[in-house]
Formats: sequence, structure tokens, C-alpha cells
Amino acid sequence: METPDTTDGFRPERALNRVFVIDDDIDIRQVLRTVIETAGLQVDTFSSAIGFLAGGAAALAGCVLTDFQMPGMNGIELQKELTRRGARMAVVVMAGRGSVKVAVRAMRAGAIDFLEKPFSEAALLESVGRALDFVSKAQTSSSLIGTARERIALLTKREREVFDLVVAGDSNKEVALELRISPRTVELHRAHVIKKMGTGSLAQLVRLSVAGANARHVERRRIVGAA
Repeated sequence: METPDTTDGFRPERALNRVFVIDDDIDIRQVLRTVIETAGLQVDTFSSAIGFLAGGAAALAGCVLTDFQMPGMNGIELQKELTRRGARMAVVVMAGRGSVKVAVRAMRAGAIDFLEKPFSEAALLESVGRALDFVSKAQTSSSLIGTARERIALLTKREREVFDLVVAGDSNKEVALELRISPRTVELHRAHVIKKMGTGSLAQLVRLSVAGANARHVERRRIVGAA
């Protein structure tokens, strides 16, 4: 049986536009709570994904900030369960260094963003803010899809090859081996891709890739159960 600390749990009296922090490390939960509440946002914390679902919070709208690796149910499994339930949640997944493939899996499962630990307070608040904004406006994905298609069309054949491999989770070295070019050349192409796509992170590249590849998939999953 789960035994959350005294700061954990769902407070039903709180309004919308709230953040649900899910991490099995109590110290991390408390730090995240402090940072997010200091920014003027409302926070509920949970020590497990199972506890979060059991508490009934998934029936509300908000941002879910969840660790990837947790006992019982990991962050991506939680995302899939929220999708199945039609929850109005935008999910941000956290994971440790070297988690490129986890980031790709999270984004393709419907997460709105991915944070690689350790991350700054600014990065945290930016991701959370973006998720809450996405939920509150209940945006459709049509704008994102159109932007993705337009920007992908700007890529050269080689840049598109690099782009496809990068968003699939390949490292620069793996891309170089696959395309039979030098890692330095991959870095140059990758820089051109990032500039043309107007992105600053892997998560944004993956998001545009998914949008450009499958409009229906994005509309259904980018924000789970949007009205």
C-alpha cells in the first residue's frame, strides 16, 4: 500500500490550471513544489502514478509533471493510461541524462515536453507554463501541423535524412555511420535543421516530426482529450 508523505495528495478544492507532480523521491517532490508554487501556480504532489490515478486527479485539467522511472507504472505508461481515459492533461516527462530514446518515446506517446535531469528552474517553469497554456486554450493541432509541414519542406534531402534519424533517437555518431558521413558533418546538418525548423530542443524537433507525419495522431494525443 502506498504511504505518501503529508504534503502529497489531491486537494479537490483547488481550481483548474494546476500542476500535478509525480515522483517517488520525496526530496524531488518538495523541491519541485517549492519552485512551482513560488511562481504562483497551484501544485499537488504524488509519490506514484498509481496513487495519482487512484486519487481522482486525472478527472481534472492541468499539467502532469512526472518522472519516467518509477515503480509500478512509469511516466510513459501513465501518459498512455491518461490517453485511454480521455483525460484533459498535458504531460511533461522527466528523466536522467542520456535519455534521448526516452524523450522520443515520451513525445510519441503524447507528452507535450521532456525535461532531462538536472534541469534549471527556468526550463522547468517554461515547460510547465507551456503545458498549462496548451490545456487552458484547448488548442487544436492544425497550426502546429501546418508549421511542421512548411518547415520540413525547407530541408534539403540530406538535412531531412539527418532530421529523420535524430528524431528517431539516433546519436550523431549513429547518424554518421548510417549516412556514411563524418560526425562533424552531422553536427553541421543538425545545426541547419534546428535553424530551419525554428526549434531549440530535441522535444520540439520530435513534436514537429510527429505533427508533420500524422495530423490525426497529433490532434488526438498532443493534448489528451482536449475539448
